Amino acid sequence: MNEAPSQTEPQRTIRVMVVDDHPMWRDAVARDLAEAGFDVVATAGDGEQAVRRAPAVAPDVLVLDLNLPVKPGVQVCKELVGTLPGLRVLVLSASGEHADVLEAVKSGATGYLLKSAGAEELIDAVRRTAVGDPVFTPGLAGLVLGEYRRLASEPAPAAGAGEPEAPRLTDRETEVLRLVAKGLSYKQIAERLVISHRTVQNHVQNTLGKLQLHNRVELVRYAIERGLDEG
Repeated sequence: MNEAPSQTEPQRTIRVMVVDDHPMWRDAVARDLAEAGFDVVATAGDGEQAVRRAPAVAPDVLVLDLNLPVKPGVQVCKELVGTLPGLRVLVLSASGEHADVLEAVKSGATGYLLKSAGAEELIDAVRRTAVGDPVFTPGLAGLVLGEYRRLASEPAPAAGAGEPEAPRLTDRETEVLRLVAKGLSYKQIAERLVISHRTVQNHVQNTLGKLQLHNRVELVRYAIERGLDEG
């Protein structure tokens, strides 16, 4: 049996910033992550602080509460994902309300974890978020995929006159995109195609660049609109 090639690249320490308005909770999360080997480069207690500090410390992952003073978490997510291309956002919230989850994902969050999660679950979620895997508290992943499908059923904006056709994807990029649209994680895609996790990431990043899309939400919508989830 063929096995997916293992990654041989040296692992860089993942840089994390924690944003929460409750000092004891914020400090506890930062401490747990630091003890697990992450580089906690900054913390912030409100949305404005987060937007101001993040560009200076360049985190790989922003662990973000939604209910923040001064500027709400979804606005922080939109602003920072839009200005820091390599940033991944893991929402860590007390709310499991569907509207909050969907709003966070549409704002660019890669994952959504409830604060009832244990420390090990949080540590694993941060690691997976750092490489672009969508991470959701059990029960929420299906909700998000359902929303992708609902969005894809809505009429897409009309293309402008003279607008160029979408760039052609390679067969492998299309294959990866089809599996992303089915809701598979990068790890599952790597196992299915017998390629490395890093190769899957590269295909997704290349596809995002070719299609001029910004995040996984837009990518899945693009794929579902074209029926790539049905094969």
